[in-house]
Amino acid sequence: MSKVTNLQNLRKPLPSTLPHYEMRARRLHGSDSEIELWQLPASATPHIKQPTYVAGLRGRNLSLIEHRLLRRLKACRIDIADLPAFDALRVAIDEEMAINLGLLFRALAPMRNREHMASVAAGIEEMSKEEAGYWLGMAMHRKNPRRVLMALRFLLIDPSR
Repeated sequence: MSKVTNLQNLRKPLPSTLPHYEMRARRLHGSDSEIELWQLPASATPHIKQPTYVAGLRGRNLSLIEHRLLRRLKACRIDIADLPAFDALRVAIDEEMAINLGLLFRALAPMRNREHMASVAAGIEEMSKEEAGYWLGMAMHRKNPRRVLMALRFLLIDPSR
């Protein structure tokens, strides 16, 4: 009898001990689109009382890395390629994907050089969850986040080009 109750207790959904993230995507004018990441309130993050903006990317910079992004989202069974105009999509994503995409969006948002953007995007994709989490935390909670992101860009851009 005790084995049965133990099995039943294992089947009950446990409260999540991980932070909750949501990706919001919407199609704007023409082929222009916007993607944002938000951290949602959860038991793992009691200091967050309302959805908190993590990062976002739109326009030209998003279109330059869209093929990479669509490939990664397709692996998670998320399709944002055929969004209707002015329609929004909200999808829950896991912590590892949210950290990596948040760092990617924050690092690429002010950039203009296409070659450097490709180098930074490739470098961030190769990062482990812990390394990306470190850099994103530094970029979100430091007094001067621009300096942190500039240092990251400096490390990821190949100086031989």
